[in-house]
Amino acid sequence: GKDGETYTLEAIGQTYGITRERVRQIENHGIQSIQKSDVYAELKPVFDELHTVIEALGGGVVAEHILLDELTTDPSIRNDLYFLLVLGDPFYRSKENTAYAHRWYTEKTIAQMVEKALESVYKSINRDELISEEEVLNRFRNQLIDIADTYDDAVLKRWLMISKEIAANPLGEWGHAASPNVRVKGIRDYAYLVVKRHGSPMHFREVAEAIEELFDKKAHTATTHNELIKDERFVLVGRGLYA
Repeated sequence: GKDGETYTLEAIGQTYGITRERVRQIENHGIQSIQKSDVYAELKPVFDELHTVIEALGGGVVAEHILLDELTTDPSIRNDLYFLLVLGDPFYRSKENTAYAHRWYTEKTIAQMVEKALESVYKSINRDELISEEEVLNRFRNQLIDIADTYDDAVLKRWLMISKEIAANPLGEWGHAASPNVRVKGIRDYAYLVVKRHGSPMHFREVAEAIEELFDKKAHTATTHNELIKDERFVLVGRGLYA
């Protein structure tokens, strides 16, 4: 609608007193009717432009949030673009699951290769391991050996964003998305990244100062010390020194 609000099939069905499945049938019939109309043919330049964007961003496959964020920040326009993607014959959408985010593709073969490569990269990383961006890109390229040279790092990074299983932490280090080393939630996780980055034992005061400097997070010295004591990832190796 004009207000930019979106509604689920269930909500629309309740409004009209019909089932969500009936709403889905009407939606599909409406889309098919538009695709057979004269106005659909007139939209070809728009579909061609969207196709070009998907090719430029991801070589034929791109995460939905990356695509829409690249095109606009206006919620209403995002809805319009999403509708055009649904309507356009060249575009295919794979729904999100536990491993991947919603993604759009124009090249099914590329999409399958990317997903298989992402799975392999995920399996190559240990549960709490952290690797550099350069290393994750190298592992990704090795899995995409047939097409890796065709695409630059920017495209490969966008492909990494399709995965829900691997991600980068605030320091740009990659690992399992569910790991506390990546999904940083509190002082103890920030402290772990600080000490790991330092590479040698640190005094708890140094840890607190480094957290504030690196992450712009308020870290009280006493709180930081308590977290270091309680977390089994840290070992006391001297008076106030933790590794």
